[in-house]
Amino acid sequence: MTIQRPYALLAELTYRCPLHCPYCSNPTHARKDRELTTDEWNRVIGEAAALGVLQIGFSGGEPLVRRDLAELVRAAREANLYTNLITSGIGFDDDRLRALRDAGLDSVQLSFQSDESDLSDEIAGARMHQRKLDAAAKIRAAGIPLSLNFVIHRRNIDRLPQMIDLAETLGAERVELANVQFYGWAFLNRAVLLPTREQVVRAREIATAAKARLAGRIDIFYVLPDYYETRPKPCLNGWGQRYLTVNPIGQVLPCPTASSAIPDLTFENVRARALDWIWRESESFNRFRGTEWMPEPCRSCPQKEIDFGGCRCQAALMTGNAANTDPVCTLSPNR
Repeated sequence: MTIQRPYALLAELTYRCPLHCPYCSNPTHARKDRELTTDEWNRVIGEAAALGVLQIGFSGGEPLVRRDLAELVRAAREANLYTNLITSGIGFDDDRLRALRDAGLDSVQLSFQSDESDLSDEIAGARMHQRKLDAAAKIRAAGIPLSLNFVIHRRNIDRLPQMIDLAETLGAERVELANVQFYGWAFLNRAVLLPTREQVVRAREIATAAKARLAGRIDIFYVLPDYYETRPKPCLNGWGQRYLTVNPIGQVLPCPTASSAIPDLTFENVRARALDWIWRESESFNRFRGTEWMPEPCRSCPQKEIDFGGCRCQAALMTGNAANTDPVCTLSPNR
């Protein structure tokens, strides 16, 4: 099997975060002293560029808690990588923003819990909404392209029109309306987060109408919740196909949630192995790469090169075996 080069690297710089969202995937036992150092991240960035990666997303936790963030952005730009910052916006001030812009930051994806301040602060577990609004204004004033991300769930889904209005007001170029993916804390809290089917249908209608109305001004992406789908999504375009994640302690993952969702699979660490070797040779990346690993009904399904069997993490969480057919699929024996 030909192994393609990866397209994008998600660099999870830290698990530290000032927010306490009920759908977070961060572990509770994270330690700052185990995080990769600046030098280690610089080496990872260089190895990623040599491997063929074209873009890097700096994420967390909250990446702004890392004081070396601008240095890492500069290293990525010098390696000719497109750089995107995925942030809550907490920690932005004029000096930080200026340093990031001067380092070559290409874009910012800013998360919001809602358009309305009290609800937003309640979901975040901290009074942060106004600081997010201030951050958005600073980003736009600096001339950096801005995307907004709203994680959609039962508590905020009925405010979808107002969220889209907020994106217009803030001058966002892209909006992602992403229904909660039920991993990490979201999996444990799914009974209170999962919207009704009627809410999901209505939200899709609103998003579709907004996409048509704002075409050419704002790109709108609406991501359906898996639990109401009939076929699985092509998770990351296939396991070990185009994307990889390096987490704060150096583990290299085919999917950001893989280490917690699939505990019986060992994931190599950049402190012990080169990124190229991990991508091409490691058991963790090859375990579900391609289609040979698939059980029935996936193995004989005409969709197998389209959805790649769906999500391995979801299969592990809901059936106890990551090799099972994604239970989202109506053909799955575990549907």
